[in-house]
Amino acid sequence: MRQVKVALLGAGFIADIHMESYSRFVPEAEIVAVYARNAEKAQAFAAKHHIARSFSSIDELIKNVDFDVVDICLPNFLHKEATLKAAAAGKHIIIEKPLAVTLEEADEMIAACEKANVKLMYAEELCFAPKYERARALVEEGGVGDIYMLKQSEKHSGPHSDWFYDVNQSGGGVLMDMGCHGIEWFRWMLKNRKALSVTASMSTVFHKERTKGEDNSIIIIEFEGGVTGVVENSWAKHGGMDDRSEIYGTGGVAYADLFIGNSVLAYSRNGYGYAMEKTDTTVGWSFCIFEEAFNQGYPQELKHFIDCVIHDREPLVTGKDGRAVLEIIYAAYASAGQGKKIMLPFAPKVEKPIDLWLNP
Repeated sequence: MRQVKVALLGAGFIADIHMESYSRFVPEAEIVAVYARNAEKAQAFAAKHHIARSFSSIDELIKNVDFDVVDICLPNFLHKEATLKAAAAGKHIIIEKPLAVTLEEADEMIAACEKANVKLMYAEELCFAPKYERARALVEEGGVGDIYMLKQSEKHSGPHSDWFYDVNQSGGGVLMDMGCHGIEWFRWMLKNRKALSVTASMSTVFHKERTKGEDNSIIIIEFEGGVTGVVENSWAKHGGMDDRSEIYGTGGVAYADLFIGNSVLAYSRNGYGYAMEKTDTTVGWSFCIFEEAFNQGYPQELKHFIDCVIHDREPLVTGKDGRAVLEIIYAAYASAGQGKKIMLPFAPKVEKPIDLWLNP
């Protein structure tokens, strides 16, 4: 079996999840190097995960390491630079959401990868989450009739890293961070059906002293064929991660819950170790998750991308999907800023998407 050599860019929370997924579920991949902006952090991550080499320069990593794929788990504002460098070096790219901060960056990244004939693989794990995939198969079998509404929500009390709260680094708040999941999952369920309009409401209710970004948002998307998508996202919901979807059809309904519905309900007087992502206490009642990364679809996603490299196949989710999601995010910020429905296509020139809300 051929092993694909992977260089991991990033040493934070999501990089840890990718490493768990590779080491436990993707034997076809070998992680040969890791990059972090802080050299000590890169070294510590490499030691923790038994990675041979660590770097604090992407250029030095590319110059000195033999590898096939770069897996980008960096803050949003660094996505374009890392992608362009990897493409110029002829490396295939796995990139965490969102694809980029702006549509101009997204277009430049897609063009660079096409020119270099390398794959730009957009890491939207909800398209690979086992429970969500079972729900999609049920729909494909005709189990709920014709879909007329989709809902997806992802909520917790706030991100792990400080950069998420800096809109100049992230491009926005909870919509950029988590809303992109539901938007792409809608497109996945509807086989990339065209989005026609976006209506949004958003506010900052909990992290007012920490960010200019929104920490609570509701997005309504109208798709061709009369399907409505409702995305709810929050950084203000306490008690751990909540990730669920609802599918409504003319002949039935389906619900899928990735966290609370996949957990052990427990009561502890004194508390215990880890329960689930973003849970701040385990005293009293708690939802104790198991196989968290697997249930979210990370191993399945990465295994698919590595297989696409081995067999030279087109990935199921690409940079063009990431760009389509970003355009809808633009429209959502504009809708919240202007207080009206925004029609698609929509591609204003802004420094960052959230400017469409903060400075309508």
